[in-house]
Amino acid sequence: HVEQVMSTAPMPTPLLQVKNLVKRFGGLTATDHASFAVQAGQIHALIGPNGAGKTTLIHQLSGALASDEGQILFADEAIERMPMPARVQAGLVRSYQITSIFKRLTVLENIALGVQARDGSSWRFWRPARNESARYAQAAEVAERVGLAAQLQQTAGLLAHGEQRQLEVALALATRPRMLLLDEPMAGMGPDESERMLQLLLQLRKDTTILLVEHDMDAVFRLADRISTLVFGKVIATGTPDEIRRNPDVRRAYLGDEAAEEAA
Repeated sequence: HVEQVMSTAPMPTPLLQVKNLVKRFGGLTATDHASFAVQAGQIHALIGPNGAGKTTLIHQLSGALASDEGQILFADEAIERMPMPARVQAGLVRSYQITSIFKRLTVLENIALGVQARDGSSWRFWRPARNESARYAQAAEVAERVGLAAQLQQTAGLLAHGEQRQLEVALALATRPRMLLLDEPMAGMGPDESERMLQLLLQLRKDTTILLVEHDMDAVFRLADRISTLVFGKVIATGTPDEIRRNPDVRRAYLGDEAAEEAA
């Protein structure tokens, strides 16, 4: 008879911890003491109805907006007062909801700029030739990871919408993030483009933690290891996709009883 020993090992410290985060705009509390944690190596989705404050919260995490109260711990370091470039250097990188690529440059040139920013060379365009070739080699590797290897010399502005979103993810990946903040990566995509992006995100999870804001609930439930639900700036529930599907508060506030019953 072999007795089964239950593991008592503590959970690893989350890569990102958000504690009682607050953001006010005049009399409006957009983020209302929001708290949740993201474990390394997971896709963590942030869902909620329009106006729930998801984008404001992502802005606070990236450093685009200063928080009024609360704490953001990234890799056990308090970063809530850290400027955006320092957060990027620490490995917390946002990919923008509104495509932020350089439309007149090629795919390769776009990604090379991301590599250059990571290397701390600011935006100086003179570099020794050997550095230049290494940078383009790294950029080509990133392009391959996001499925754009065949479009390296294509002008970015001429790419299809879905490919532009892939390039936007590539720009963020070029900085070698530990965590990627993705705000609606599937916005405006058709079914085929959405499926390509979904498969890309599943591939990226192998070496990049992802915090995802996404309205496509089918995609969220296929992708996410854990989900936090935001309503009026408050996180009302965090759990596995099954736990969120069954949570009565979430069903009332967001999914709708009927949709949640069908999902379950």
